[in-house]
Parts: sequence; C-alpha cells; structure tokens
Amino acid sequence: MTPPAIRLGQVHVSLPSDAGMVHILKGVDLEIPRGEAVAVVGPSGSGKSTLLMVIAGLEAATKGSVEVASHDLGSMDEDALAVFRRDNIGIVFQAFHLIPTMTALENVAVPLEFAGARDAFDRAAAELDAVGLGHRMSHYPGQLSGGEQQRVALARALAPNPAVLLADEPTGNLDIATGTEVTDLLFHLQRERGATLFLVTHDPVLAARAGRSIKVEDGHVSTASVHTEAKVPEAVT
Repeated sequence: MTPPAIRLGQVHVSLPSDAGMVHILKGVDLEIPRGEAVAVVGPSGSGKSTLLMVIAGLEAATKGSVEVASHDLGSMDEDALAVFRRDNIGIVFQAFHLIPTMTALENVAVPLEFAGARDAFDRAAAELDAVGLGHRMSHYPGQLSGGEQQRVALARALAPNPAVLLADEPTGNLDIATGTEVTDLLFHLQRERGATLFLVTHDPVLAARAGRSIKVEDGHVSTASVHTEAKVPEAVT
C-alpha cells in the first residue's frame, strides 16, 4: 500500500509565553493521500498555520509523530530538515516573500540552484512560462502587480517539482478577480504535477475548490467534508 503524503499522529504543539504554556495543537490525527488537494479552514488562532508549519518542518511537534513524503520529521536535525524541505516541499505564502533585489527569473531559480541543478535558469524560465509570465522574467518584484508576484511565488514553489505543496492564504492579498486567476493556476498545476496540496484559507469559495476540507477549531481537527463537485480548472495559458 502506498503511504500517505502526510500522516500526523497525536500531534501536540505547545509554546511558552509570559502567561505560561500555550497549547496550539492538541492531539491532531491526520492522513492525506498522495495527490489529494485538501483545504484547511477554521477561525483565526485555531492552529491552521501552525499545522502547516509542522508539516513543513518549520515548527517542531511537542509530542506526536509527523511523517511527510515518507520522511519522519521528528528524527531530523535542522540541517536534515532543510534538505527535506528543499527536495520535497513547495510553499506559497500570502505575502509572496520574493527577494526584491532579484528578477522574477532569479527568484524562481533560487531553489533550483540550492538543489545544484545545472539547468536552473532554463527550468525557471519554463516555470514562468507555465504561469503566464514568460514576458516578465527580467522584471523585479517592485515592477510586478500583486497577482504577478504571487504567480512568481507559485512558479518558485513548483520549480523543484515538490511532492507536497503548502499554501497559506495564497489569495489573501489579492482582489477577487486576480485571486481567482491565481487559484485556477494553483489547482491546475497541482493536478498536472500530481503534487499533494495542503491549502490554508479563510475563503469558503477557495476551500470548495479542493477535493476535501478539514476544519481546525481550538487546536483540534474537528470535522472533514468531501467536495464531490469540486471545480477542476481548465488548462491556464
């Protein structure tokens, strides 16, 4: 049997504060099959983004087991986790996080260069073409619209062909029309590449585009729902 892309077992995350320990995740059990698109919804402060950070290996579980792309994250040190992320994880954030002094092409090439790819710039150019920005490769982030910057961020996340794509409010800084365009690209490319998508969002319309939603409340995964009529986007040009 093929192991799931993501498997969490009784995951707890507790962090110290001036008022004592804050318990953010409280015994989360979760399995996500390979290639599935899952939306994560819930109120602010419920633990959604912390859950994403745990899956990315950017936040350590206080207790419990975390397996992502057949890797046991709890057994890794920081260097091993960095290599794991480089080879298996793509992340798209709400705030884009592009390097302002690099062109779009250079931004997308960064993770490929870290991985030692000799054809990093050729692959980066192909990824920018795939998100409709082949004509903007030499532009800097400050010369691009918000939607274009998020397209560059998506191209950068997908350039290494990650097994797992994590998206944290990817349309939160975009207007409705631009957000829809980015969403179409996100789901189209995720399905085309066969990546597993873990999408944190407050937007019920965006969540409905995924095959399944899970709800996080007060640190618990409380409910799950299957979207039997999730929209499959057409090829995006």
